[in-house]
Amino acid sequence: MRRSHLRIALAALAAAALAVVSPDLAAGAADTGWAPTATDALSLVGATALGSAPASTPLRLTVGLTPRDRAGLDALIKAQSTPGDAAYEQYLTPAQFTDRFAATQAQADAVRSYLQSAGMTNVTVAGNRLQVTADATVAQAQQAFHTTIGRFTQSGRTVLANTAAAQVPTSLAGTVTGVLGLSTLGATVRPQAASLPKLTGFYPDEFPTVYDAKATKAGDGTSLAVIAEGDLTQTVKDLRTYEAKRKLRQVPVSLVYTGIKSTDTAGADEWDLDTQTSTGAAPSTKQLYVYVATSLTNSDLARSINRFVSDDKAQAGSASLGECDVLPFLDGSMTVDDIAFAEAAVQGQTFFASSGDTGSACAVAPTNGVPGAGLPDTEYPASSPYVVGVGGTTLATTDADAYTAEVAWNAGGGGVSPVETPGYWQSGVVPTSAAGLRGVPDVAFDADPTTGALITVDGADEQIGGTSLSSPLALGLWTRLNSSHGGKLGFASPKLYGIYAQAQTTQPLPPTTVPASFHDVVVGTNGAYTALPGYDFTTGLGSWDVNKLNSAIK
Repeated sequence: MRRSHLRIALAALAAAALAVVSPDLAAGAADTGWAPTATDALSLVGATALGSAPASTPLRLTVGLTPRDRAGLDALIKAQSTPGDAAYEQYLTPAQFTDRFAATQAQADAVRSYLQSAGMTNVTVAGNRLQVTADATVAQAQQAFHTTIGRFTQSGRTVLANTAAAQVPTSLAGTVTGVLGLSTLGATVRPQAASLPKLTGFYPDEFPTVYDAKATKAGDGTSLAVIAEGDLTQTVKDLRTYEAKRKLRQVPVSLVYTGIKSTDTAGADEWDLDTQTSTGAAPSTKQLYVYVATSLTNSDLARSINRFVSDDKAQAGSASLGECDVLPFLDGSMTVDDIAFAEAAVQGQTFFASSGDTGSACAVAPTNGVPGAGLPDTEYPASSPYVVGVGGTTLATTDADAYTAEVAWNAGGGGVSPVETPGYWQSGVVPTSAAGLRGVPDVAFDADPTTGALITVDGADEQIGGTSLSSPLALGLWTRLNSSHGGKLGFASPKLYGIYAQAQTTQPLPPTTVPASFHDVVVGTNGAYTALPGYDFTTGLGSWDVNKLNSAIK
């Protein structure tokens, strides 16, 4: 992470976007006995300060632990994706990852003891030793991390935010990456309902026909996962209604709660979209795991992401949620979650995430589907180099659901991350990779609400789009590919970019040669960026002809 080089630019970006502004690292910097973490101070713009947060306010904290040999971890991810290498497709188990790369037991125990000494309860070290979670009060957190926490109203809601950077005792310097949960800010979900009442979209089980996936296995022997939040009771009922209506097998569902069970049902249509789209595209999948967070705060989401990784039960997962890169960069969750996603990659797991629904811009206000509603920025976790960022298209087919064309959806998220660096696989394909800048998205699928999916919500069909659709669709189609290769494909990005890059070096002119396994989207714009031949910041590499991609993957 290039934190020292990017801090000033991020401060300006955040202030103008009504998000968070520059961290005040001067607070406490002169004090002895304290060491910095990746969790900076947050100062909300467009918010009304209500004073200090009450001392007894409960918090759910997630403390990130620094892994060992990060360079070795990245080198192993590359080796696992390089045909001919001894490590090719030899993925680690969670236990092997923990023994080789996680924080040591002594380091984890030191953090646990420190939190317990501060009076915190339910202090637990994650099985992969990448996190320590705890319940605390505002007073305990402020003292333990040498910070202050304020209370604000912003955009009609009351939030907490740490107004000073989080620090740890020097004895823990280099052990703690970030402290999540000092702020109640976090991700949002963004399903887009069609504006017209007429239902003209596709049932999820029709997408394999559209994207030429019918000749591949339908997920046999593999499992997939989605990240959700709140009460999933109706979601499971809607999945069963959809399956019965479409005469599909009932996919076994496991709800894995990663915190306190919540009664929130505000995101029900989102979770319906995620579960029905992913399993509809891969109806023979062995198991659907739903990792259910208590809330969409970054602290709670980090627990769900890490549980998906440390369980290692699903070969692929998806999250149809996100937030402007600047917030997870400043609050430390980007640092914490990137480590978990890197573990997923080295274990042979692939994680997909929506690139956002505000085009090339990213705004704090809920302006989904309105391109340009904010300053240029990409969304996390789609911007993580260890995640496959999925953008959006407008899909055209014949009456028989045969693929005709795609146009870049005008609200599909994409651009250049101001903070994340690219994986080696983007080299030679993404224009900004030579400058060390991560390009988003990686791929794109149907997202326009007017060509979206027909999803069962509260027992009735509703047409829904957005990159909330394209991400679980990519998950379902990748599950088919992985199933067809005996579950050994591992992390998708190196293979996808490898096939794309190979076409550039082995084919004659024109200089941008797109493999037959990809649909090159060359029409449309998402604001600042236009669809062009080859990779672009609207649809990435494009969408897949799944059957041809299945043949191209070695």
